[in-house]
Amino acid sequence: MTATLSAPAPARVAAPKPEHRSSAGLAAGLLVLLGVLAVVAFVSVVLGSRGVGLSTVWDAIVDHDPTNTDQTVIRELRLPRTILGLLAGAALGLAGAILQGVTRNALADPGIMGINSGAAAAVVLSIMLTGQSDVTTYIWWAFAGAAGATILVYGVASFGREGATPIKLALAGAAVSAGCYSITTGVTMLDSSALDQLRFWQVGSLAGRYWPIVEQTAPFLAVGLVFALFTGRWLNGLALGDDVATALGQRVGLTRAGLFVIVVLLAGGATAACGPIVFIGLVVPHMARAICGPDYRWITAYCLLLSPIVLLSADVLGRVMKLSGEVQVGVVLGLLGAPVFAFLVRRRNLSEL
Repeated sequence: MTATLSAPAPARVAAPKPEHRSSAGLAAGLLVLLGVLAVVAFVSVVLGSRGVGLSTVWDAIVDHDPTNTDQTVIRELRLPRTILGLLAGAALGLAGAILQGVTRNALADPGIMGINSGAAAAVVLSIMLTGQSDVTTYIWWAFAGAAGATILVYGVASFGREGATPIKLALAGAAVSAGCYSITTGVTMLDSSALDQLRFWQVGSLAGRYWPIVEQTAPFLAVGLVFALFTGRWLNGLALGDDVATALGQRVGLTRAGLFVIVVLLAGGATAACGPIVFIGLVVPHMARAICGPDYRWITAYCLLLSPIVLLSADVLGRVMKLSGEVQVGVVLGLLGAPVFAFLVRRRNLSEL
């Protein structure tokens, strides 16, 4: 009797299960986040180093008495601070999501693309040339510096037949950042007053931002936010690669240029108003991606709500910590953002954008 030998059956490899998130579930998640954002904004107005009652908050909004110091604190300090936190937080989160989609770089944020360094260089130049130290006087310089750095990065990356590829954009951003940093360092070595003002601005803070700053930056941030919410389809196309995006009918170069204009409005306006606040543009898009998957239409919607929640929560925490006075939101985010980002890196493959 001859034994029949047959080749072993190949091991069955289970096909990866596609990530499925229902639209209804994601929409419900947005409603939950909207409620959380309302609570955080309310807490931002009520809580602070100076305790005030709820009736005082209500009177400050609907029936302001200029002689009441507590109402003045609410109306002139905490309300503009909270509104700027809502706008700047949403702007930084959406700017980070767009930059990560445009460059297909998981670590892209306004800092890597030279926006922060461009704004800082413009601020020190304005202080040296004009001698003005008030935030409202150099906010336009900061905005112009951020816009100029972004345009320079895109212009440098566009040289060559391939145009502004993700790798060239990242390299151009690093080069422009280094150049702006050199300018900033050189000016601060020549002018000590510029160094003092730069220290305060570069920490990144919502403190001391009054109504004039909100009024100056709100139009840019509002326009940028509206346009950013409609970029999901473009970013989804770019995520598939330039060739596929072109085959789908996108004009890749024109699309990238339009997205960078939106980033200038968002990150430039927020950085000019609050200074270079880190981690919002880097971490929040990854948080949104972990919740809703790779579809940028949902990522942008989630960033719109998640980012101000994170920023205002950190700002409130900095106010009530009372270590040695108020801790600036940029410092709080730096302390809390690093371990959160390390956790996200360990849980997810960040190359999958």
